[in-house]
Amino acid sequence: MSLRDLGLLVAICLVWAGNSVMSKVLISHFGAPPLFYAAVRFAVVSVATLPWLLPAPRPPWRMIAVGLLIGGGSFALTFLGLKTISPSAVAVVTQLSVPMSMVLSMTLLGERVRWRRGLGMALTLGGALIVMWDPSGLAPSAGMLFVAAAAFCASLGAVMMKQIEGVSPRRFQAWVGFASVWPLALLSAVCETGQRAVLAHALWPFVGAVLFSALLVSVVAHTAFYGLIRKYEVNLIQPLTLMTPLATIGLGVLITHDPFGVRMALGTVIALAGVLTIALRPEHLMAPWAMIRGRA
Repeated sequence: MSLRDLGLLVAICLVWAGNSVMSKVLISHFGAPPLFYAAVRFAVVSVATLPWLLPAPRPPWRMIAVGLLIGGGSFALTFLGLKTISPSAVAVVTQLSVPMSMVLSMTLLGERVRWRRGLGMALTLGGALIVMWDPSGLAPSAGMLFVAAAAFCASLGAVMMKQIEGVSPRRFQAWVGFASVWPLALLSAVCETGQRAVLAHALWPFVGAVLFSALLVSVVAHTAFYGLIRKYEVNLIQPLTLMTPLATIGLGVLITHDPFGVRMALGTVIALAGVLTIALRPEHLMAPWAMIRGRA
């Protein structure tokens, strides 16, 4: 991997990490209603990507379902989780999407999983459960469950996306925005209050967070990431994206003062080890670092 592309990937991971921490500040400290924030975010995405909306992918119902799962469902549930838990915890629990995607691929696509990836699934699940469970009550918080549900939505959407061919990254983003904004706006209007209050008292933080999340994260970072996926092997790119949860934890500790004790550290290490076990084939364990150093 060239240094330029490595730097681009580092920047993408930092943008994704920064988005989690910024969303936490907006929702918890400025009181932004999570569904309203998500709806406005996808409204901006929809407007920015409108020129690529048509022609509609076939079948359109599948693209709408994928857009709702990966977009509105995943982000809305994550934002609801951020009301009560830290960005660091979100970063770890979100890793459940990796084993979830494997199980769904086995169920819906008939893919087979060997023992090594089964071990990775167990490690990822075990690490996430260590973070999710409160030793005093032995029960995960509502926020943790929201994030786990968000991981499931993203995983199901990703598996369903495999059954759609010929969709460019820009058209994909256009349909994610279009499919997500309407149900989120309706749910926010029915279930939430305080939309006008946050616009009156925290207008510029809200506008800045929405523009950052919609344009920089979705339109720029995601599109650039899809370009790297097309250019390099997934076995090189996927392990390097573990920079995102690590950066999220670091930014969370520094900015939102997330607690990071022994239990969080242990769960993080186990979960990320599980993701690496799933992502890397034995013959590729050293390939990413060799390619970065220009040896392959």
